[in-house]
Amino acid sequence: MPDFLPYVLISLALVGLLAVVLEEVIHINKAQVVLFLGALSWVLLFMFTPDADHHQRVRAGLDENIAEIASLWLFLLAAMTFVAYLNKKGLIESIIYKLLPQQISERKLLLLTALFAFAFSSLADNITATLVSIALILSLRLPAKKTLRFSTVVVFSVNSGGVAMITGDVTTLMIFLAGKVSITNLLLLSAPALLAVLVLAALLARPLTAVATIDRQPSEVQRVDVVIAVVFLMTILSTILCNVVFDIPPVLSFLTGLSVMFLVARAFGEDTETHPILNYIRQIEFDTLLFFLGILLLVGSLKEIHALDTFVRLYEFLPAWAANYLMGLLSAMIDNVPLTAALLKADVTMSLQEWMSLTYAVGVGGSLLIIGSAAGIVAMSKIPALTFGAYLRYFAALLVAYSVGYAAVLLLGQFVTR
Repeated sequence: MPDFLPYVLISLALVGLLAVVLEEVIHINKAQVVLFLGALSWVLLFMFTPDADHHQRVRAGLDENIAEIASLWLFLLAAMTFVAYLNKKGLIESIIYKLLPQQISERKLLLLTALFAFAFSSLADNITATLVSIALILSLRLPAKKTLRFSTVVVFSVNSGGVAMITGDVTTLMIFLAGKVSITNLLLLSAPALLAVLVLAALLARPLTAVATIDRQPSEVQRVDVVIAVVFLMTILSTILCNVVFDIPPVLSFLTGLSVMFLVARAFGEDTETHPILNYIRQIEFDTLLFFLGILLLVGSLKEIHALDTFVRLYEFLPAWAANYLMGLLSAMIDNVPLTAALLKADVTMSLQEWMSLTYAVGVGGSLLIIGSAAGIVAMSKIPALTFGAYLRYFAALLVAYSVGYAAVLLLGQFVTR
């Protein structure tokens, strides 16, 4: 491999990051830019392979990268189709109207939204929890500025809720499978993570002084809608159970649930020639999927040149607790999965307390920037006003909440033993 190639690939990744940050300025769709740069990175890797062995390694790396992307795409397709159907039918709004009072203070509403997103992401995956939570926010029809506050809390709460469950976050599962923490240790992380969510909700709720009026618009919920909602819930629960008991990939469980949804719709006469059930797939934001594709291609190319391994050197110059804190900050800009993989591969020596703090940091740290987590990217695709710059306004509050949660993890670790 030529010496200049790693620098070129890193430069392309930085250009992609700038394109996302400056989307409002350059007026070029971020998905288009990162897709081009991601594909170009792999083209360059193939063009400058010095020998057959290196070419095979690049090919194997691309195959692995594409397999990861395909799994994510199919999972998103299934989850988004469920949510698109239920949202279109007004079922989500109907449930909200029944649970909430007609009038409620916006502060209390923000807190309830945060708790719902936190709890739901502990049961479901982050992407599904984000889709449902954002649908809830949009149904409330709040002013744009207040919608941004609510969506910021949702992104942070969703990432925080999943950090304590092996089914809630990939990095949590990776650290658990490596034998660094136990299930019990992970469950204890829910307390500091919840504390961080409450801190953020309190900070962002301060300017909210009005009383929200829930517009109870009657909606006719059909029997088929209720059955499909049950199928969706059962799909989420069976995904968790089958993954833990049989190690079945979540994407397979969700595709099975999606096929059951199609069959149920057909059985109830909901799938007709004039209104085919497959039309709901067309309502998915494919910009989101293309953006994911480009980002993961870029990160995959960086992984191929071992650019992410350099971050492991932080542990040579800083104590583990400080390096872990910085790894959380880095995960807001770089995919936390390869960062965690690099640390595990390097076999960094850390105590149980420090592994717990790393689990929290890489799981929640991605919330600091809107592009730092799948939850953020999904939320950004659903709410046009939620841009990189708009989310950045709340960076100080997000950093305070993240730091409070991290400090609580370190304190908790003092009392935890294997």
